[in-house]
Amino acid sequence: MQTWASLDDVPADLGPTVVTIGNFDGVHLGHRHVLSQARETAAAVGVETVVVVTFDPHPIAVLRPEHAPPALTDMAARARLLEEAGVDAVLVMRFDLEIASWSPQDFIDRVIVDALGARAVVVGANFRFGNRAAGDVPLLREVGAERGFVVEGIALDGGPEVWSSTYIRGRLAVGDVAGAADALGRHFSLRGVVVKGDQRGRELGYPTANVPAPASAAVPEDGVYAGRLTRLDTGETFPAAISVGTNPTFDGERARRVESYVLDRDDLDLYGVEVEVTFVERLRGMVKFEGIEALVETMHDDVRRAREILA
Repeated sequence: MQTWASLDDVPADLGPTVVTIGNFDGVHLGHRHVLSQARETAAAVGVETVVVVTFDPHPIAVLRPEHAPPALTDMAARARLLEEAGVDAVLVMRFDLEIASWSPQDFIDRVIVDALGARAVVVGANFRFGNRAAGDVPLLREVGAERGFVVEGIALDGGPEVWSSTYIRGRLAVGDVAGAADALGRHFSLRGVVVKGDQRGRELGYPTANVPAPASAAVPEDGVYAGRLTRLDTGETFPAAISVGTNPTFDGERARRVESYVLDRDDLDLYGVEVEVTFVERLRGMVKFEGIEALVETMHDDVRRAREILA
């Protein structure tokens, strides 16, 4: 898959394309539905190249930073997932106030027509674009009829809820990682480099791999989860009990951490290793225990339940 960081990077000899546009945060089932339709449309119109146009940072982070949503995926993860979904190229447009000022016609001319030579545009039915979100699917169709591209607006209904990144963030915010997985089409995960913690888990018989929770990323609600930890250097995957939070029993810490105990393993040296932590099912919320004995007893039960779920 090709990745372009600006309009200037798009090859002049790209040829005709089918274009789909959006943030694609999470590359969830709704996104995959749109991408699948883009592939079908490309076959129907005789075009080989499907291009995703996405934005970094999220437009809301520029226009209303106080309302910027936590990201389900960083750009690297988004690119990996888009490639897995069969996309041929990704144009990552650096979103800034200049691009925000473009009229819908400017965006169509500069991106869809001049840079990408679109024969078709496939987007979600509620897609909006251009200054003050003045552009919509009917406008795209109107201009497309004049400029030689067809437009499809795809409804993103996924059962009782609309497939959306907002819905998934809401599920994660209440610890419903299973509900998030239903909308994502896969278990939610995050990546990070293991750092040295306070080693209390090791003292209690449960050594953990500690990954700081990124401030700008969506992270499940504080609590304990059954899941998996994958070493990205070797590809090895291990069943794990995962704690998210600030260690309230030990008076807590300011920074949230994701701490993974690999079941029945105390011999892994993961410091400095990049890992992926995958959340399968919530076991319980975060609790402040009155003493170490009660904490250890509950940890025993957490591990037992995680082992049963992941078996």
